[in-house]
Amino acid sequence: MASKVYLARLRIGKARVNTVTKIRKLFDVAGFGHIVSAGELLPVKVHFGERGNDTYVRPVYVRQVIDKIIEKGGKPFLTDTNTLYSGSRHNSVDHLISAIEHGFDYSVVRAPLIIADGLVSDNFREVPISGKHFDRVKIASDILTPPGMIVLSHVKGHGMAGFGGAIKNLAMGCAPASGKMDQHRGLRPTVEEGSCAGCGKCAAVCPREAIHMDEEQGAVVSAEACIGCGECMTVCPVGSISFDWERDIVPFMEMMTEYALGAVSGKEGKVGYMNFLIQITPECDCVPWSDAPIVPDIGILASTDPVAIDQASFDLVSQQIGLKGSRLKGEFEPGQDKFRGTWPDTQGIVQVKYGEEIGLGSSQYTLKEI
Repeated sequence: MASKVYLARLRIGKARVNTVTKIRKLFDVAGFGHIVSAGELLPVKVHFGERGNDTYVRPVYVRQVIDKIIEKGGKPFLTDTNTLYSGSRHNSVDHLISAIEHGFDYSVVRAPLIIADGLVSDNFREVPISGKHFDRVKIASDILTPPGMIVLSHVKGHGMAGFGGAIKNLAMGCAPASGKMDQHRGLRPTVEEGSCAGCGKCAAVCPREAIHMDEEQGAVVSAEACIGCGECMTVCPVGSISFDWERDIVPFMEMMTEYALGAVSGKEGKVGYMNFLIQITPECDCVPWSDAPIVPDIGILASTDPVAIDQASFDLVSQQIGLKGSRLKGEFEPGQDKFRGTWPDTQGIVQVKYGEEIGLGSSQYTLKEI
């Protein structure tokens, strides 16, 4: 059965109509009001952005969702989980400072900020699922406890997942560090022989000190210590670090999708999703920079189905003409996979297909413009 996905394009052209009023309308037409119960706590899952990144969902947009929840009598709070890698969001103190620096202050968003997995990512519970890779997954307690959730996702590319939308936001974004490690297990970077520049950037960012620099070989990765987070690949200036894409990527995507299923377990009919197809950058908002968009801005989607909204996001991005001068390497024409054109070895659509297979949602959708 096809799920409903609502689209608000960014073109305006009318008095008293703007992006924030469209967000409020999306909330209503997508039926998010039914998710809110008077007096109940309601997490609004966002990504506060790594320090140096500026393409996360804007606080003024988030405020519209918060206002709608409060109008319905709910008690919203903004939330995310700490990162596996070292950076500006590795613990709750640094994470909250970064969020406030990026504009997610109470005076702006009208909601408190709660890092859902605790001070040092040890606040979580195990959730039973029936998956190919996991029978239990670790989900942040402060996301699990409330009966519902609103998930706001910035759609963008990703070096390992291909693209990030609602499913990835659920999977990585609702898991503690140990849960993120579970999802990355099996991913092991290798250094192409003779290509390492010897700069040491990979060793500097490794959260487990799994890389050391050898005078002759350059970077050497310890398979025993590596947790597969991929930060070394992200910062390598010469592209000498990679994964075994053919062997590792599909299982990684499946494990990630199983975690997304665990994140919404027990919340059936009580989760709403908005995907922001704005500033569609080649990499995740976890990197401390924001590259140029790979396609023009499209709009904002809303649905109660994470698989359908990600499929629609993928399709809408593919329909665009790719932007010359961006990170896009190929697939420029309408109908071609822009995420594959940016990251040729990835298979982003796997998360959608597998999500449907395990009952997370439906890839069949009807798109209605508002």
